[in-house]
Amino acid sequence: MKKCLIIPLHKLKATSMKFEETKLRGSHTVDILAAADERGWFARTFDKEEFNKIGFNSQWVQINHSFTNKAGTIRGMHYQLSPFAEVKLVRCVAGVVFDVIIDLRNESDTFLQWFGTELSAENKKMIFIPEGFAHGFQTLSDNCELIYHHSQFYEPSSERGIKYDDPMINIVWMNKITNISKRDSEHRYIDEKFEGINI
Repeated sequence: MKKCLIIPLHKLKATSMKFEETKLRGSHTVDILAAADERGWFARTFDKEEFNKIGFNSQWVQINHSFTNKAGTIRGMHYQLSPFAEVKLVRCVAGVVFDVIIDLRNESDTFLQWFGTELSAENKKMIFIPEGFAHGFQTLSDNCELIYHHSQFYEPSSERGIKYDDPMINIVWMNKITNISKRDSEHRYIDEKFEGINI
């Protein structure tokens, strides 16, 4: 398992995060560069100037925290329609998850393609998810906790979902599925008429 990068404390401001764009344009994995000394470590999880460089010029309006107790659980795949389409920044602060995003932007070259990455308390990696994506995850350990930053308020009437095993997406989950909510299991499969999200 990849661990968080450790740097000397005096170098934190210059190199506090490392951004890597995924195959889905506009989405990034974000490595936190923890600064350590004899007391422990310190890390910055958001810097407006650094996020501006990847095109995020909005603000976070909600911060949510989830807990999932059993390994193999799937939550997702969730999204909100415009005008409530949201940017998310997701970090795992306890346990290990396989975090997955789907590009639902109807004019994107990677429309309906997915990307997954491991987020854990140990590697401290985050994922930056632009507007127009569905998001979900599978827990790879018991007792997982995630922190979500959102650029839009939760709007129930705008919420939608992609089914976790939709054959048009074909997500390859890491482990056997042990638990999923009734709501998530009842999302309908999409078809060739699915229009995605217009951003």
